[in-house]
Amino acid sequence: MKWVRKYIDELSMTTRILDAGCGEGVLVEDYSKAGRHIEGLDLNYSSEYVRQGNLLNIPYATNHFDVVLLLDVIEHIAFPDQPLVLQEIHRVLRPDGGLIVSIPNLAHLNSRVAFALLGRLHRTDNVLNHVGERPLSENRSLLIGNGFQIERCIGVTLTVPLLYRLIAHFAANLRWLHDLMEPLAVPSLSMLNVFYCRATNQKTDSQ
Repeated sequence: MKWVRKYIDELSMTTRILDAGCGEGVLVEDYSKAGRHIEGLDLNYSSEYVRQGNLLNIPYATNHFDVVLLLDVIEHIAFPDQPLVLQEIHRVLRPDGGLIVSIPNLAHLNSRVAFALLGRLHRTDNVLNHVGERPLSENRSLLIGNGFQIERCIGVTLTVPLLYRLIAHFAANLRWLHDLMEPLAVPSLSMLNVFYCRATNQKTDSQ
């Protein structure tokens, strides 16, 4: 959220923002109260700040938003529907609009080691919850294949074996250790990746 908030804070106050799949819309409420033009959309929730709706059929006009946030959402969507969601987001974004996506990386360091030694992946959540979890390379291809140019990718949380489990178990006391390793969190080995993307007219078959 540090990276996402920094990005929003640097936008013009007139920027039209959609937080897609926003849940209860904590971010939407915060920035709405700060005078931002931000709206939330979620399949299972509605409130003063959140509109109920499906990302497969986003209830907004074409080119309506300048920026779309898709934070920890795509991994909950089945593989066949992921391109359709991104195409809908592309539709409601203005030409050259921005997309900020945070997605778990199935091939983070601890997962690679677990697979090499034990023959099983270390998923970032239960497989029934993260039905569409992919490794970094596939997430890149998914975005590019559906009309987005990746301008920057940031890795969050380097999952060093053993240390990672220790930090997760004693999160409050060992936050300093997590933060100490963050400069080493290259995207390919990190648990989570934040993509800064730009909508383009170019689409490929690299999904």
